Amino acid sequence: MNKKIYCAGPISGDITYQNNYKKIIELVKNNGFHPLYEPELKPNYTLTDQEIYRRDIKWLIDSAGVIAEVSGPSLGVGFEIAYALFELKKPVLALYHESVPRLSAMIKGCDSPLLSVQQYQDEFELEKFIKIYLQLVLK
Repeated sequence: MNKKIYCAGPISGDITYQNNYKKIIELVKNNGFHPLYEPELKPNYTLTDQEIYRRDIKWLIDSAGVIAEVSGPSLGVGFEIAYALFELKKPVLALYHESVPRLSAMIKGCDSPLLSVQQYQDEFELEKFIKIYLQLVLK
């Protein structure tokens, strides 16, 4: 059984909600899954752009699904979600904080049955949504 989950979140864009992204990674670990993510949670200047792209695509391919923190705008996260949904046909959980005034229409308006978009208030709701998603991935 594949227990790898790609965790997508802000690295070089808007990092306002990066602590929530860190919590998502922690919750994936605590639920017995292996999160795939940029370990430094900041831009990696030791790798070229192409090396980062290839690594992240490999992680997406190797994962059972994707959990994304989408509260802040990020071109990279949007690309990763689209690639997972439409190229790899993998389930994606997109999470955004209730304080976000407007989520991207390209995420909120997407009608793919593989995409679940959930608004959360706090860590307890994050945990609830992540546990439900991970149970679905196990099926």
